[in-house]
Order: sequence, then structure tokens, then C-alpha cells
Amino acid sequence: MADKFRIVIVGGGVAGLALATRLGNSVGRTGRAEITLVDKSFAHVWKPMLHCFAAGTAANENDRISFMSQASRHHFDFWPGEITALDRKARTISLAPITDPLSGKPVVDARSLGYDALVLALGSRANDFGTPGVAEHCLFIDNLVDANGFNDRFRMELLRAFANHQELDIAIVGGGATGTQLAAELHKALDIASLYSFGEKPPRLRITLLEAGPRILPAFPESVSEAASRQLEAIGVTVRTSAMVSGADEEGFILKDGSRVPARLRVWAAGVKAPDVTHRFDGLRLSRSGQLEVRPTLQVMDDDHIFAMGDCAFITEGPVAPTAQAARQQAHHLARTLPAWMNGGTLAPFSFHNKGAVVALGDYNGWGTFPGGSVFGGGWLRGISARMVHLMLYRQHQFELYGPVRGTISCLVDWLDMFVRPSVRLD
Repeated sequence: MADKFRIVIVGGGVAGLALATRLGNSVGRTGRAEITLVDKSFAHVWKPMLHCFAAGTAANENDRISFMSQASRHHFDFWPGEITALDRKARTISLAPITDPLSGKPVVDARSLGYDALVLALGSRANDFGTPGVAEHCLFIDNLVDANGFNDRFRMELLRAFANHQELDIAIVGGGATGTQLAAELHKALDIASLYSFGEKPPRLRITLLEAGPRILPAFPESVSEAASRQLEAIGVTVRTSAMVSGADEEGFILKDGSRVPARLRVWAAGVKAPDVTHRFDGLRLSRSGQLEVRPTLQVMDDDHIFAMGDCAFITEGPVAPTAQAARQQAHHLARTLPAWMNGGTLAPFSFHNKGAVVALGDYNGWGTFPGGSVFGGGWLRGISARMVHLMLYRQHQFELYGPVRGTISCLVDWLDMFVRPSVRLD
């Protein structure tokens, strides 16, 4: 076992789990390598769906993939843990101790793992740019724990609004896909929850979407931004562009012009940066946002045995946007090239193939773009084509990880579940 080539993958997101599964099915199954996936969580979720978990419109019990189950079926090992440091000379990573969430006492001591090849797929988080009060007074939805935490707060505030016949003010900073889709999904959640009310009239939900730039959805054509703004305004979301946030407190946001946006729930979904731990990675070169600078082969600039992919990687010779599409393609690239590199072969450069983008505003509307910039969705069909594409991308992700048989069963279970469970989380 000790003579096997050791590949350690840190991060079980779109890129990390896809790579572990593919390498496990190839070099792991044949015994050529020992593959270990490390993640601080015990389950994987598709990050583009986090806004649905936050709103409670997705049943994450069905949409989570257990790392341990996936590892046992696909010939790799899984170990829970959070990376804290990297020793390039010894080729080891350090993991934080695992503590009991109730008692706070350590269950597993801090430990280290050795590697022959290390793949960092740490993902990203929202960037507060050091804005005063954001870290203390805002909620984030960067991962499943954050999304579930927001949903708990959302349901409690809805209960308060129901009981006291009050309005519920929510402000979301960031007019990208996450913030825009979250605003629509929260309205969808209230529409559904009102069907299960306490005999009271549903409270009014007042959502303000704040974007520092001149328009929301800046990655999409301007026609999509304008149509999305109109759709959000039609369902009651106030869209404010060129609204620079200068601070946050327990009552809302303070804008650069001195005005205030009151909100009981404050969500920060702006900007993208790598996890702060990258600054403790033994001197590896970083971009301004903390991403690991990598060559076209996805190897970091200073070490041939360390790779980075997904949102935490910055390809210096040809940067790509931090999207699930790019992360998936990078995982597939490394799954093809690493086995030959293990035996002394060369690494081919990664090439990104843009397949377009899609944004779905709940059940209200949706749009997509092809690589050439042409737009589909919207119109009298209420964006059903774009929303179906969004769903198909999720199902493609499931099929890739589960395989055709289990993927089909998962789809069937989700369909049957619609007849048993409510369409929004109520408890």
C-alpha cells in the first residue's frame, strides 16, 4: 500500500468529487494509485443549487451525495478534515482537529497526510472586500452549512412576520447569478409556504437587491440584465444598481451616498475570493483574490507536484471565470492527463470550451446564452427552456457521479417525492 502513488484531493465540490470519482474508476480500481479525498463536510451538493437550499425550495436530503458512499463505490478513500497548512518539502498537508459540535471537545486530533501529487480544489467564497460590519452582521451562502443556516433564519423571521402581521425586509448584496436567483427563489418559497399558512394572510416580503455595478447579471448580455430586472421588479423585488455598500450593521446596509437600506436579514453574495487558508500554503504564488496561480497544465507556479483547479485556481496565461462549468472541465482534464504523468509522461495544457451560461429566476423566468452571445429563454414561455436547461445540467452532474442506473433512480425518487413532501422546507 505504501508503494502506491498517493494522490490527495482537497475539496469535494464539483471539481474535486468529479476528479476523485474518475481517478478512482481508473487508477484506483486497478491499484495503480491510492486516491484520498479530503473535505470538511461529509456530503457534496451542487453549488449552483445553494440558493435553492437557502430558500428551502430544494430538499437537500435528496440532493446531497455522501462522500463515504461515493468513495466506497468508486475506489477512493475519503477523510473528513479541513486543511490548515502545507509543507512542500515533506509533501504533507496538515488537517485541523475534528471537534464534537455539541461539546466542543476534539474527536480526532490534528493530523497530516502525505502525497505524491496534491490537487487543491478548495472552491471560493464571497468577497466582502473588508467592508465594515459585513462579517459580523451578514449571512453568506457559500456552502451547504451556510445555506441551511440562512434557511433556519429565514423560516424563523417568516414565523415572526406571520405572528406579528409585519413585513419581512431582506437585502441581498450582489447582482450576480447567486444574488439574483436567491431573490427570486425567496419569493417562490413564500408563494409556496403561504399554501401551508396558519390561517393568516401571508406577510409581505420586501427584498432589495443591491449591485455596485451599472446592471445585474454582468456576465450575461445587457438584454438579459434588463429583462431580469423587469421580472424581479414584477414579483416585488427592488433592484438598485450603482449602489455601493460602505458598511453593515444589525439594522441593514449603509450605502456610499449615506443612505440606508433597512433589513432584518442581510445577505452578502458579492465578489469571489479563494479561502483564506491559501495564504498559509508555504509560499505558493497567489492572485489578488487569493487564488493559486497555475500554469496551463494546472500545476502551481512553484511546484510540479501540486495542482489547483476550480474557483481557487487562476490560470495566469488564460484566466477563466470561476464557474461550475470550468471546474468540471478542469477535473475531466486532470482525470485524463494525471495517469500518464504518474508514469513520467507529459501534461497537456488545459483548454476551456465555453458552452454558454444559464440563469433561472425560480418558476418565474429564465434565460441562457450560447457561446456566440445569442440568447434563449424568456418570452411567453416564461423562460421554461432556460429553466429546463438548468435542471438538465444538474441531472447531468448527478448522472456523472452516480452512473446511469443510480442516476435514473435518483430522478425517479425526486419525482415521486413531489407527491409526498411539501415543495418548500417547513421544518
